[in-house]
Amino acid sequence: MQSLVRGLNVIRAFDADHPQMTLTEIAAQTSLTRATARRFLLTLVEIGYLQTDGRLFSLTPRVLELGFSYLSALTLPEIAQPTLEELSRITGESSSASVLDRTEIVYVARVAVRRIMSVSISVGTRFPAASTSMGRVLLADLAPDALATLLDAVHFDQRTSFTLHDRAALEVELGRVRTAGHALVDQELELGLRSLAAPITTRAGVVAAINVSVSAGTFTPARMRETLLPPLLTAAATIATNLDAATPAPRR
Repeated sequence: MQSLVRGLNVIRAFDADHPQMTLTEIAAQTSLTRATARRFLLTLVEIGYLQTDGRLFSLTPRVLELGFSYLSALTLPEIAQPTLEELSRITGESSSASVLDRTEIVYVARVAVRRIMSVSISVGTRFPAASTSMGRVLLADLAPDALATLLDAVHFDQRTSFTLHDRAALEVELGRVRTAGHALVDQELELGLRSLAAPITTRAGVVAAINVSVSAGTFTPARMRETLLPPLLTAAATIATNLDAATPAPRR
């Protein structure tokens, strides 16, 4: 089991900022010794998940197989996509859907009207749940014990001068989100970016979240709630209804 975890950590060490790495860099990224990292790298090359020119290592397209079973069985992206497209048409802004993976959100659907962040967002992109609107909607739905355990693992990095970087402050904000039924994050993930999110609540409970992201120069928080919240809530309800229709109700 430990070997499996280490092998997956080697694969996960590669990202947009580190598409190619040397043995030394990978060992440092994964906290493995050079000898151990080399053994995992050579094994991953042998089974086709990595490639190397003798010095630099990089992922191969075969790593997509690791997520294919999950994505092919997940109905959320294909059900959410048309509604997100309609939401972006109505609002003129980018919209997304994500799910919670421990302390991070993972994008599972996306409609980009314009690029308003310094990084490119696509399906599979991850951000800290604590400083994103979708993350806060999903965190707010957790049972108290589950939330407390998860917050124990959160790194409260101050990404901008607006970021909540204190657990107590975040817990207060999550209480507001829980009461309001939506979350608005104002330039906490990146300066110039505001985001408004709502939960997708099915028979099974909150299964995902959707959001609308805007430039801080075009919308005030008050105007976002006035103009964007109604179509956002309608879209979330539509996706939830369609998910319920696609999922057989449990037998009694």
